[in-house]
Amino acid sequence: MDVQAFDFELPESLIAQTPLLNRTASRLLTLNKQTGAIGHQTFEQLIDYLEAGDLLVMNDTRVIPARLFGMKKDTGAKVELLLLKQLGEDRWEALVKPGKRMQLGAVAVFGVNQEEEPLLTAEVVEVGEMGARVLQFSYKGIFNEILDRLGEMPLPPYIKEQLPERERYQTVYAKHEGSAAAPTAGLHFTEAYLEKLQAKGVRLAFVTLHVGLGTFRPVSVDTIEEHQMHAEYYVLSAETAAAINETKANGKRVVAVGTTSARTLETAAGISREQGGEEDGKPLVIQPSQGWTSIFIYPGYTFGVVDALLTNFHLPKSTLLMLISALAGRTYIMQAYEEAVREEYRFFSFGDAMLIY
Repeated sequence: MDVQAFDFELPESLIAQTPLLNRTASRLLTLNKQTGAIGHQTFEQLIDYLEAGDLLVMNDTRVIPARLFGMKKDTGAKVELLLLKQLGEDRWEALVKPGKRMQLGAVAVFGVNQEEEPLLTAEVVEVGEMGARVLQFSYKGIFNEILDRLGEMPLPPYIKEQLPERERYQTVYAKHEGSAAAPTAGLHFTEAYLEKLQAKGVRLAFVTLHVGLGTFRPVSVDTIEEHQMHAEYYVLSAETAAAINETKANGKRVVAVGTTSARTLETAAGISREQGGEEDGKPLVIQPSQGWTSIFIYPGYTFGVVDALLTNFHLPKSTLLMLISALAGRTYIMQAYEEAVREEYRFFSFGDAMLIY
């Protein structure tokens, strides 16, 4: 399938640069995946589309201040890092700018202590494509504390404004540190609104997927089938697996909050199928699992768990746009996006929400 089939015109003025003061104040475009019917609501009306017994599955990853600004040790030239994946033993996969300055063996330093020594030193030990590097860090003290002191929140490149408050780029239920980007569909929720949903009988469950390079890597091939997703670490617990199975057995819906939750759920579905957890006429039995996933969902994919999806509005020709097109069909999605542009919805990380049901 041609990648150009997922392109659309997006005025730059519709790219949300700052979050709304009130998380739940966003607009909500609704799309019926069976009929293509489009509705225009506010986010607080999401509750009207959920029923008692439905299961809302959210990604509880927490964004780390993963963007570091420093200099090459030998020349003093400026260097920027974006930490993507912890590999163990103080080794990280990262994106480096400019990549030409940081070849194999190059060393960068960040910050200084009272003795005028670097707080953090990084040496390139592996060189990958498109600015990707594996870095070996050295430091005195606790890495996360140094990162919290030196690092900045890794806002996407299309956001030009500074974020005044770090927590606004975290979901209210963020728990497990490790992401290079927020699961932005979850940014719309407040604790009070989640309690309101639960009071109606909507159940909550959590998965973890640490967002990495896949979020930042563009689709640079001509056809979808050629694109390779970058592996990201996920966890789907026994508790969440049980909640999914109970929800399906009761004939209720599993509603993924964000594409990262959807990818985690469908990774678990694939593993469960392989383990023989599907019987004729009965729902797929989901097993708990964890590990690395590089699942790429695009039109033609059959969903095993996800019935509905809450998401933000995505970049043209992105893998996320392809994922939601697999759920609702490319024609309905592109029509909905045309409507969203016409109605001037706010796009991307700090933008409005969309419910596909």
